[in-house]
Amino acid sequence: METTPRIAVAVVTMGNRPAEVDALLESVAKQDLPPARIVIVGNGCPLPEFARRLSLPGEVTVVELEENLGCPGGRNAAIARLREFGDVDVVVELDDDGLLVDADVLRRVGELYAADERLGIVGFRIADELGETQQRHVPRVGKSDPMRGGYVTGFLGGGHALRMAMLDGIGDWPAAFFFAHEETDLAWRAVDAGWRILYAPELLLQHPKTSPARHAIYYRVNARNRVWLARRRLPLVLVPVHLGVWMLLTLARNRSASGLRAWFGGFVEGLREPAGERRAMSWRTVWRLTRLGRPPVI
Repeated sequence: METTPRIAVAVVTMGNRPAEVDALLESVAKQDLPPARIVIVGNGCPLPEFARRLSLPGEVTVVELEENLGCPGGRNAAIARLREFGDVDVVVELDDDGLLVDADVLRRVGELYAADERLGIVGFRIADELGETQQRHVPRVGKSDPMRGGYVTGFLGGGHALRMAMLDGIGDWPAAFFFAHEETDLAWRAVDAGWRILYAPELLLQHPKTSPARHAIYYRVNARNRVWLARRRLPLVLVPVHLGVWMLLTLARNRSASGLRAWFGGFVEGLREPAGERRAMSWRTVWRLTRLGRPPVI
């Protein structure tokens, strides 16, 4: 049994949801285990209004980025600042329009990490105001009970915890992805390095019901990053299998001609543009992911 880890909370925002960020920070302040630090990142925007929030627990740090670096880039900025402090073991990253309904979330996170020294990532359950969890937010293949926890192959970006020692070993978020599939890239690297990913449905983040296609760049970036992900992380023989499966799934699911044009444009972009460092997972990791219920071709 480890000692209780020191926990930080990181929130990345573009400054367009001040009321939601206020509510989220209030829910953080109500936690029965206060975070050691809170880092708020303005992703390409100034955040002067946060300077008055001195009543929050822990030390509050505001990071203002000159440009929007996307979800992974903004999270990397928070992690970099926490590394400078050097006094945090786990970072809990929360969407700026999320809400911690229960007051014991951070304490439960600490207990999970204290009980398992190889636990690298903890994924929260995402549910809307009515308590409904979208199937795409359950980190398993097919229809699965959102209340069934356990070890899995991935996690949700909206609410999760990361062990800092794991990040020091495997690297940070893939900033070039900007949006889409960055969680899978990080998860595959974590599993390949021997870390465990736990889906803990008792850790609830309330989040408005949304569709990823609400983002104008969704179809193009989704396809581009899918190709980059395969090129970076899969054994060569699995790259065409993975991409072929997802091309068939896209054709079966998507009825929008404009969406398909954007998707295939992004697919070609992913093939043409540099994907970044290639560090393919081992076949042992392929088998481990398969045993956990999601072989890395689907």
